[in-house]
Amino acid sequence: MNEINKFYQSLLSDIVSLQAGSEEGDTQEQTFTRLAVEMLAEAGETENAAIAYDEKALGTRNQHKINAYAISDNYETVDLFISIFDNSEAIKSISKADIETATKRITNFFRKAIYNDYANEVAESSPIFEFANTLANFQELKDNLVRVNVIILTNGEYKGDFPQSATICGYNMFYRVTDTNYLYKISEQSRVPIELDFEDFEGEKFEIPCLSAPTDNPDYKSYIAIIPGTCLAKLYEKYGARLLEQNVRSFLQFTGKINKGIRDTIKTEPHMFLAFNNGIAATADHLELDKTNRYIRKISNLQIVNGGQTTASIYNTAKKDKADISNIFVQVKFSIIEKPDQYSEIVSRISRYANTQNKVNDADFSANNPALVAFEKLSRHILSPTTSDSNMQTCWFFERARGQYKTLRSREGFTKSRQKAFDLKYPKNQMFSKVELAKYINAYQEIYDGRKLVISPNIVVRGNEKNYARFINNNIPDNIKKINNVYFEDAIAKCILFKTAEKRYGTKLNDYNIGELRQVVVPYTLSLLNILTNDKLDLFKIWKNQKISQALSDCIYDLMKQVNQFILDNSPVTHYIEWAKKEECWEQVKNYSWTFNANDIKTELIDETNPPKRNTVADNENKEKTAQHEEGIIRSIPFTLWKKIEKWGRDSGFLSINQQTAASDAAYKVKNNRNFNDSDRSRAMAVFEKVCQHNIELLEEADELAVQEESITETIHSKNDNTASTEITLELIRKMVDWDRRKRILEDWKWKVMDDVLQGRKQLDDRKKYTFYLNLEKLKKHGFTEY
Repeated sequence: MNEINKFYQSLLSDIVSLQAGSEEGDTQEQTFTRLAVEMLAEAGETENAAIAYDEKALGTRNQHKINAYAISDNYETVDLFISIFDNSEAIKSISKADIETATKRITNFFRKAIYNDYANEVAESSPIFEFANTLANFQELKDNLVRVNVIILTNGEYKGDFPQSATICGYNMFYRVTDTNYLYKISEQSRVPIELDFEDFEGEKFEIPCLSAPTDNPDYKSYIAIIPGTCLAKLYEKYGARLLEQNVRSFLQFTGKINKGIRDTIKTEPHMFLAFNNGIAATADHLELDKTNRYIRKISNLQIVNGGQTTASIYNTAKKDKADISNIFVQVKFSIIEKPDQYSEIVSRISRYANTQNKVNDADFSANNPALVAFEKLSRHILSPTTSDSNMQTCWFFERARGQYKTLRSREGFTKSRQKAFDLKYPKNQMFSKVELAKYINAYQEIYDGRKLVISPNIVVRGNEKNYARFINNNIPDNIKKINNVYFEDAIAKCILFKTAEKRYGTKLNDYNIGELRQVVVPYTLSLLNILTNDKLDLFKIWKNQKISQALSDCIYDLMKQVNQFILDNSPVTHYIEWAKKEECWEQVKNYSWTFNANDIKTELIDETNPPKRNTVADNENKEKTAQHEEGIIRSIPFTLWKKIEKWGRDSGFLSINQQTAASDAAYKVKNNRNFNDSDRSRAMAVFEKVCQHNIELLEEADELAVQEESITETIHSKNDNTASTEITLELIRKMVDWDRRKRILEDWKWKVMDDVLQGRKQLDDRKKYTFYLNLEKLKKHGFTEY
């Protein structure tokens, strides 16, 4: 089975398990949509996506269908998602007719919604109403919208051409198909690289003069180029925010809004643009010049690390103001990274230094933020307390980077027994991402920077990217020492609060569903609850119980109903979610007199006369847990498999001489139940990592080999019982050694083991007694009779 088929089977498995446990009432198609959109969001290809299924009149001329949508924070871009899903065991080929039908359906939806027809047809309680109403009546969107991306999602394989771009109702619509192959690529590579051929880009040839800088170093090459504004606008039109280096996209506030100075220069003095503008900084894997070495021919994996607003402003000025950009030229500095293994680190540093004017913290450019790394380590070993509901201690798995859970499960669950143990220790419903962590923590409590309110529930409503940026910049401890078990336990308590509130709010499928504003009401209510209780909610109690009490749950439910109605009654517009994104909305909610009695949840609040005692776990305790975890992995690999790993490493060249020795040592220690010191463990784990990276299938033999070894051990004991009459004594071994020294019947190593026992170099245990018994049987066949 190749890697894409493995990915497909894993995707189907995830869909089935998630759909079965979905509280949203999702079908398998909607579950697939949710997973696919999450992958695209992680790769930076969409933001603020909302799952909202709607269909009408399928099979007729006016048919429409939509599975999800997204609106960019600046209202410049709308993404429309429609899914083609099939739960076949093998990847299904998607025909051009399937794509044409999907294109017709999603385009019809947009046409109906933008003309206000559809918002009048659906009930306000419908999940699609908010979006349809926004398209029809929200003037800020109409004023700024320049691009509609139509993404046709499918778990099949599509090899045809994408539908042609079109202008619908005065808006540019761009169509693309995201199939299983594409989803596999972004799951493996985080994003699909942008590959450009300027001799034929979108049917045009662009001449981009380029000069190679005389840099001589192993890290990068540098080029200076002049790119036409028309070419830059086409790049932005085709790729949008994908052009911006993904690690800093959310932190640089890539709004795409037109900078007034740039717009004025384009409209009135286009010939001065090159002189006035600072230009663009970009990175790439490879840059190829033409035969003259004067013009760029191709670029691989282009990413803009500084100059996103310049690019967007040129495009928007051309589209909105109909400005002539044929005389616009922009300077570009290309850095070509020479070391693939250092690509992310070097690009992040270039991004950081190129964007110093944006006041972005160093740690913001990567998921490798030290605080997140520390939080991740805690999540692997801190066990939940046993409770009245469960005596099973589990971990809450923090997925700092997408795919960590699945990767670790495949690495550590290399046998059925270990896989079962992994699933028990790390339940999938206790796995959460960095954007979810940001949501749970930011929703809980306001944070001020001086007099400025920087963290509040309206920020959470703005979507994952915006909220995560605020979390990293304003709501994560600067001192890594503060990321300890107490911080972790409180974070999980906030997670439990948030998830419980979502469940109590309900969905359209539940009788107790409050409404259609869950993404607003849940964070608003939790932050409001914190204010009403003067930040006295006992988070430690929630952690210890791994749930909230019924009294607290009922209190939250009652408060959510009030908040929901308040927003509906007091919003100045019918775009309730857009209104809830504004600080003004939160201020109104915060200052309202709510029906709330703290005595109803008195037992859930901290008793200031007897506050909970919190013990901070020392760092050496965490290291000890890590050591125990790693030794468990090493010992779960049978002796014979360690020997196979040693041979594989030698034959393939993937293991150095020292690593081959480490594998052999691990085999010896596992076989003889010897202790592993820190150095032994570290070396064995390094070998394990190599196997996981280059031949993880080898570990699949672990169960079978373990059974074989256990069988041998049982046979030894059985044989020992059956051969009690032929006692393997030191005297008998001496006679065998002396006899075979002359006859040379046994293999040298077998004779040497017996001699080692006689000389006291090795102990005579049950395993050796059985081996020597087999030696005796062989010698008897060749005339040995002196016993």
